[in-house]
Amino acid sequence: MRNTEGRFLSGRWRRLGGSARRWVQSKTARLWLLGTCLGLAVATVSFLGLLEGLERWSLNTQFHLRGPRAPQTPIVIVSIDEDSFDELNLPWPWPRALHGQLLDTVSQGRPAVIGLDILFAEPSSYGPEDDLALGEAVGRAGNVVLAAALTVVRESFYTKVDLNPPLKAIREGAAGFGPVNFVADDDAFVRWAQVTRPHQGQELPHFDLQLYRLAMKAGIQGRRVEGSSFLVNYRGGRRTFPWVPYYRVLNGEIGPEVFAGKIVLVGPTSPVLHDVFPTPFATQGDMPGVEIHANVLETLFQGIPIRRAPWLVAGVLALAGGILGVWATNLMRPLHALGVVVAATAAFGGASFALFVWGQLWLDVVPVPASLLLGYGAAVVNNFIQEQREKRRLSRFFSPAVVKEIIRHKDDVNLGSTRRRMTVLFSDIRGFTSMSEKMSPEEVVTFLREYLTVMTEVVFKYGGTVDKYIGDAIMALYNVPLDQADHAERAVRTALEFQARLRPLAARFQAKYGGDLRCGVGINTGDAVVGTIGAEQRLEYTAIGDTINLGSRLEGITKDFEVSIVISESTYEEVRGRFLTRYLGEVKVKGKEVAVKIYGVAEADSRKEPRVPVEMPVMISDGEISVFASLSDLSRSGMAVRSLPKQFAEGQIVEVRLELPGHAEPIAAKAQLVWSMEDRAGLLFSDIAPAHQAAIDELVARLRAALEARKRETR
Repeated sequence: MRNTEGRFLSGRWRRLGGSARRWVQSKTARLWLLGTCLGLAVATVSFLGLLEGLERWSLNTQFHLRGPRAPQTPIVIVSIDEDSFDELNLPWPWPRALHGQLLDTVSQGRPAVIGLDILFAEPSSYGPEDDLALGEAVGRAGNVVLAAALTVVRESFYTKVDLNPPLKAIREGAAGFGPVNFVADDDAFVRWAQVTRPHQGQELPHFDLQLYRLAMKAGIQGRRVEGSSFLVNYRGGRRTFPWVPYYRVLNGEIGPEVFAGKIVLVGPTSPVLHDVFPTPFATQGDMPGVEIHANVLETLFQGIPIRRAPWLVAGVLALAGGILGVWATNLMRPLHALGVVVAATAAFGGASFALFVWGQLWLDVVPVPASLLLGYGAAVVNNFIQEQREKRRLSRFFSPAVVKEIIRHKDDVNLGSTRRRMTVLFSDIRGFTSMSEKMSPEEVVTFLREYLTVMTEVVFKYGGTVDKYIGDAIMALYNVPLDQADHAERAVRTALEFQARLRPLAARFQAKYGGDLRCGVGINTGDAVVGTIGAEQRLEYTAIGDTINLGSRLEGITKDFEVSIVISESTYEEVRGRFLTRYLGEVKVKGKEVAVKIYGVAEADSRKEPRVPVEMPVMISDGEISVFASLSDLSRSGMAVRSLPKQFAEGQIVEVRLELPGHAEPIAAKAQLVWSMEDRAGLLFSDIAPAHQAAIDELVARLRAALEARKRETR
């Protein structure tokens, strides 16, 4: 029992292993692998920061698309601007006592906190009294935060960080001070705020954090922001927050009540003082530092920092984008797949923008479009290479037009084994085996290459499929793999053109080796199993069944009936009236218990009897309309006419009437239209009374004798 279970489990694992191997070797697995590799490649590039420049640009773009938002935190900026320089007419730096006067004026309005975004790290050029005057004003206000600066000196063997605080005389009465330095990205844009800075083993509160804490104590409601650094959620560009010119506060034009309960920031806004920076809303680098502080405070109080999505999210989305790009391209045509890629990119862009606007979430937007487009491009190139390989493989069997349709409708064309109605054609050069004994092997190969190339062109011309070459024999299929309503007619036309294309080859062969080359063709129509058939090691596109066997037998009996083309009854029923055919009788073929009816097909204009030029009117009728044409030549088996006012279909049976000189009654016969060109046509008699046939023979003989007599007289 234990051995039985072991064998069962062993067999089950083998089957699972086989299924896994087949899946790994399948096209689906290759698509997954290609998409996954491309997605991982993009994710890796993103992880290494190689796309960071594009991501920063995308963040700027999202800010611009979102547009400015009205600030919700009560912040007022006292701007040291060009107008203040003009009105005060003082060189920079201004006397610090002047700043003291400003603080006294602002303090009268009882603001929540005052931030001086001006460095006072060096003694005033106006003397110690100037520093003291400012320090006393700071002390009187009691809620002033002063600016400090962190300076970094980097040498090859050390890095030195210094804190430059305000002078002691100024900072003693201050509520606090902190560094005003900004964190700039590689492109110099200020996007991040860092509210604590490491210095000498401790975390130094930033200027903005000091203001935030004091304003919270003063009663301004705010939210808690986690972490020491965050992306600033800029409300807009310059002047998004209200600006009050420095000089207007100083001279009393703006009263202290304007500042009541607000955060007041005092700082330079003039580009002359070089305290301006590029930000997402100020890409030209004209955002004053003091307004950046205002945006940082707005982000802190409203609790709306921009959160960047974890890298893993971008990696997973890039992976999905690569798979989707490859998958879509393999499921549909390149243009449609490109539409899907563009739509997916637009959808992702819209979703990421919505998350940015309403969720304050910054998704990395570059990896997904990059992986989608890379997946699409790689799949297009891969499909092109596969198509070229497939075309080379299919071109062994199918015409270029059929190959093109198979590639175009690859999902609709079934090359697997299926049962369908079709027409098979077999052709063979009669007696070639014995004649090839007169030739060297190299000459045989050269001749066969030329012969098979010419005949294959004919097969492809009529939309046939070359199944195989068997020495000098050709097996061709029609109505496979694409539907052809007239497949039997195509096969017969192929056989007729075989005869015409063989003549120049036969003439050269006869001149060089002697002997006559003739081509026998057998055609049969019926059901057969068609598709890729064979072993796992080698598959061929072919057809099998009784229909195929009978077609081969028909080719073999062409020499017995001394005709070039033999068709079965089923083929005859398909092409009845379209070709000049002759019933050959019933024959028993190998493998068939019941005799089969066969028919011979004659070439379009195969009159071998002598023709004579004749000019006389002839009436042609299809049973509905009768027309008159001019007779061009006449033979015992048919005629050629010109000035035909109506086009008749090739293969159509018509009635002809003409009056012969010296014959009492008109000649009437049924004839088949075998060719037509513009207003000319050729007809073969298919049913004519013996007396009328004799009258035509007599006229042709008399006219030929007259022609011979004229030729002798001319000589």
